[in-house]
Amino acid sequence: MAAGGQRGPRVRARAGTRGRSRAARRPPPGDGPRAGTFPTGEVLATLAREAPGWGAPVVAFMGRAGADPFRILVSCLLSLRTRDQVTAAASASLFRRARTPRGLLRLDEDALAALIRPVGFYRTKARTLREVSRLLLERHAGRVPRDLDALLALPGVGRKTANLVVTQAFGDPGICVDTHVHRIPNRWGLLATRTPEESEDALRRLVEPAWWVDLNPLLVAFGQTICQPVSPRCSTCPVAPACARVGVVHSR
Repeated sequence: MAAGGQRGPRVRARAGTRGRSRAARRPPPGDGPRAGTFPTGEVLATLAREAPGWGAPVVAFMGRAGADPFRILVSCLLSLRTRDQVTAAASASLFRRARTPRGLLRLDEDALAALIRPVGFYRTKARTLREVSRLLLERHAGRVPRDLDALLALPGVGRKTANLVVTQAFGDPGICVDTHVHRIPNRWGLLATRTPEESEDALRRLVEPAWWVDLNPLLVAFGQTICQPVSPRCSTCPVAPACARVGVVHSR
């Protein structure tokens, strides 16, 4: 059984580590020195209980898309280098005018760009959305494919977006690793990885498949509200006793 399925012992926060630098405390690359003892399942269950009270921006972002594969794909493409609050508003504006690939192609590039203008690189994204819609109609009868490789063949779709569509739209097993999902397990000491790709591989080994679909929205919400990149809210963190605080110099 993977480590994520075990109710491991509660790990006490390490004393005297607050002022150490990231370089001094960073373990060698790999799954992490605590992969076999970190109470992964217990920590994730605690976060799942607490998450509804956080009011995280990701909830509004995903709520706009619902479970519709096309809306999730479009919202993910809009979200690149854009805050979730802005993405949610732009997605809502677009979906009032176009909810399908064919409907999106009825908008010319200027009209589409105007609808999504609050997001970063809105003109480039307008071109990408039109090309994606064209290819969905050409190759997939207007439907978003469920296959990861087919999604990756679409312009602008990277592994993070493809995994998010597969997990959130279709409920298939997969782990979508963005900056939060890469950063937080490394801060916990569960992982010692340098890239999101390494983190995805390690998390597949260490986390029970039952958690894979929810891992991204859960850790994104946690990272947006509690375990922030700079000065995390450790004093109110519900899983602080299990956290090694790797790289944390200042906290609240």
